[in-house]
Amino acid sequence: MTVTVETGQWQLDATASTVGIRHRTMWGLVTVKGAFDAVGGTGEVRSDGSAVGTLTFDVTSLDTGNAKRDTHLRSEHFFDAGHHPEITFAALSAELRDGGQVHVAGRLTVRGISRPLSLTARVTDRDAAGLTLSTDFTVDREQFGMGWNQLGMIRGRTTVTATLRFIRAAA
Repeated sequence: MTVTVETGQWQLDATASTVGIRHRTMWGLVTVKGAFDAVGGTGEVRSDGSAVGTLTFDVTSLDTGNAKRDTHLRSEHFFDAGHHPEITFAALSAELRDGGQVHVAGRLTVRGISRPLSLTARVTDRDAAGLTLSTDFTVDREQFGMGWNQLGMIRGRTTVTATLRFIRAAA
């Protein structure tokens, strides 16, 4: 698949985008799933074909289907939403490669702690209205100060799954 992307400014279409998390807990017996209902982002495709941009996720919009768990995830034990209301991913470089693969290098910031993160996304849709990228990757929550682990119930890495629809920004 040959993909070309117009240069210029792009805007995340939050209504057509999803960002979810998945983590095994209860000693690996239960998978907790959730989604961020409030996401935003912008990007720029440069004349050389590379791209940069920023995505934001409102921590208070995380919904796992369990209000008590969601409150705990927003607490200082996990995301500490009172002090760090947003998660950000700054894409410092994104390069389109063969087969609609996009190599992205950037920085993920959670709880005010930034770490480098590289991932591969896939162009899953391209039409006159915009472009859709899909990716999934894992993060170690302890690298972001989320070490709470009562009775050793929470182990392993958290999987993030995203489908991001970008449209041309109004001139």
